[in-house]
Amino acid sequence: MRKQVIILGLLFLGCLQIVQAQFTLDGEFRPRTEYRHGFGSLINDEAEPGYGISTRIRLNTGYKTDAYKVFISLQDVMVWGENRQILPYDQNNSFGVFQAWAELQLGGGWSTKLGRQVLSYDDQRILGGLDWAQQGRNHDAALVKYAKDGFKVDFAFAFNQDYSNPTGFVSAGNEYNTTGFFSYKTMQMVHLNKAWEKFSGSLLIMNNGFQNDGAGLNDVANLQTLGAHLKFTPGDFSVAANAYLQIGEAIYSPPTGPVYKDVKGAYLLGLDLGYKLSPKVTLGAGVEVISGNDESDAANTGAFFPLYGTNHKFNGFMDYFYVGNHANSVGLVDIHASANFKLGKTSSLLVKVLNFSGEQEITEGEKALGTELDIVFKKAFKGFALVAGYSQMFAADGMYALKGMPEDVAASGQNWAWAMLVLKPKFLN
Repeated sequence: MRKQVIILGLLFLGCLQIVQAQFTLDGEFRPRTEYRHGFGSLINDEAEPGYGISTRIRLNTGYKTDAYKVFISLQDVMVWGENRQILPYDQNNSFGVFQAWAELQLGGGWSTKLGRQVLSYDDQRILGGLDWAQQGRNHDAALVKYAKDGFKVDFAFAFNQDYSNPTGFVSAGNEYNTTGFFSYKTMQMVHLNKAWEKFSGSLLIMNNGFQNDGAGLNDVANLQTLGAHLKFTPGDFSVAANAYLQIGEAIYSPPTGPVYKDVKGAYLLGLDLGYKLSPKVTLGAGVEVISGNDESDAANTGAFFPLYGTNHKFNGFMDYFYVGNHANSVGLVDIHASANFKLGKTSSLLVKVLNFSGEQEITEGEKALGTELDIVFKKAFKGFALVAGYSQMFAADGMYALKGMPEDVAASGQNWAWAMLVLKPKFLN
């Protein structure tokens, strides 16, 4: 009888703790099919178009009290058919922890968030979650946050390591061999934001340290990115602007091997205008200029790279620029216009046209890269949503030179189509 009372008491205390706290359990099931015939780069006329299906699944659990929060997100990205029948393991080893962090309330508007997390700010131009990519983007970092009266400031710190033992031989100590896609050894960042009723402004200062250029084990190249994001929304009209600068050093990986380059005066400037023409039509127009590299200077570069942003959101959905590509290249001038139509209470249609040219010359006297058309349809149903899109690239002479494919060899039509189903069940809230 005493054991039963103790068990019931423990169960009661456990239930009371859950009631006093907040426990959530939700998930995501997101299959996407794609037809690729020039996605990411020009396709050869003799090459067959690619077609495939991938599914992202996530299981998210959170626990919240007055003193702290804990969040864990498990994820797997499955390509249909990647595993042979009765294979006892996941062949592409894609299952992992997407997020795992704890946030402690320190009082007075201060808190700290430790662990694997998404760093997403402003319009996600420099730091974003990259949710379009099935794998997403995360950072292993410590974040110190302050928020009060519309003012926010975040400090982020990261020190990445290949080995759990930071002592011993140099090769097993602090050398960081993880490279590619601007993977960093160290990161320090401060982001300040102030919001008013119709205007908000942000300032970003970030340093990234990159290691292992193939020559010196402990040599670290430090790249600094600093700039501002401004947004003004007076009624039906909106204005958003970006201005960023990069200086310091960066590591690039050409076929001949990794090299350091001094980054001098690299910049990104962007301006986007929006106007709500009616309750069902919103128009947009904008321009973005990203500095490129002068090939006559082998030791230095003026090429800007937007690093850890949601780059798929910018410069066309076909991902020809700054999506794991176009680093240390000719830069970009992107002039675009869009119209978003609300077709009903639960559906919309986006039509966007973008014209591209190099900020630097691709060949002598040639800067034109081409024009892209993007169309995206969204439809929400009860409990799930359907999203589909089509894109077409109309390449110019400069694009063929940039991608190293003669026009007579490239396919006459460069296009991409996709459809995605999104379900986000809430198992416990």
